[in-house]
Amino acid sequence: MSHRLISRLPAKLAPGIVLALLVSSAASAAGAGRASAAPAAAPHVSCVAASHSNDKLATRMAHDIDARLTGRTSAVGLEETDTGTGVTCTYHAAWHFYAASAIKATILAALLRKAQEQHRQLTAREKRLAWLMITQSDNDAATALWNDVGFSHLQHFLNLAKMSQTRLAQAWGLSLLTAHHEALLLTMLSGPNRILSEASRVYAQYLMSHVIASQRWGVPAGAPGSVRVHVKNGWLPYPVSSDWEINSIGFFTGRHPRRVYIVAVLTHANPSMGYGVETIEDAAQVIHRRLNPGQSSAIGESVPNPSWGIPDEPIPAGRGQPRAVRGLPPVRVQVRRSLRGLGRRQEDGRPRGRRQPA
Repeated sequence: MSHRLISRLPAKLAPGIVLALLVSSAASAAGAGRASAAPAAAPHVSCVAASHSNDKLATRMAHDIDARLTGRTSAVGLEETDTGTGVTCTYHAAWHFYAASAIKATILAALLRKAQEQHRQLTAREKRLAWLMITQSDNDAATALWNDVGFSHLQHFLNLAKMSQTRLAQAWGLSLLTAHHEALLLTMLSGPNRILSEASRVYAQYLMSHVIASQRWGVPAGAPGSVRVHVKNGWLPYPVSSDWEINSIGFFTGRHPRRVYIVAVLTHANPSMGYGVETIEDAAQVIHRRLNPGQSSAIGESVPNPSWGIPDEPIPAGRGQPRAVRGLPPVRVQVRRSLRGLGRRQEDGRPRGRRQPA
């Protein structure tokens, strides 16, 4: 079976081919309740510990995450790292997924790095746009900062950060991300490094800890009250309205003792936004429980918000119809479509000029 979920070319290379290969054999209808996990012969999730003292924890985490993902129709890429226990978990962490609004954390980091190199503070306008982009996922603000930073400076940041798996597209929402390099980005936002200064990191952390309530779903689910939550999510029905890209990335900081753990979960082929959120939260809950034994959850499962399920800009007529693809490995082919004509689209929100609902 292929180890690559999505072989896609970014919009700037259009026309391209989009292949989404489903690795789950179970099927669930849109809007269905949480699926009960079917027993698996062995965990497919890989968890390793930095020291042998946490080998049992790593084994339990791998088993628990795998049990939560088994039976879900979502295709998933996941990475977790923890400075406290030294446990790292991965599941298809190098697979590519469309970014949707999860790319906004990268836009923010690139903006901060550009300002550092220019030996200046962010302007009042940049701060206003950054606040709207991160805390409310405002698309107009994201587009303004994407244009201000510029494609070359965005790529420059990725090069410095060694985020070679992140592939920018002309439409920022169609950029491609992997869970592995989203975890790398979160590591730079949460701890000392040579790319982002302490002042830049503190500012980014402040924004990501003030995301509005309706957009704090996903990886925060199950977090205890002893950690501070920093999150950025993305949601996009693409290439057809029945296939949702649902992404959630975040890091969690504790003071007693000082530790940071990171969770990045990217998903595709969700029949609805709510289904994708459930897939992510199912995995996140067991991660928080295992990393914080004896502590009760302060953040429960998300309750659907009226803003959930609002589609992005419609696929142009005559595009996006699934077609058969020949000569592929023996796995199910979900979608094939061209990216021609999507370079100017506003992603992960409404048509250009409208704001994200609260």
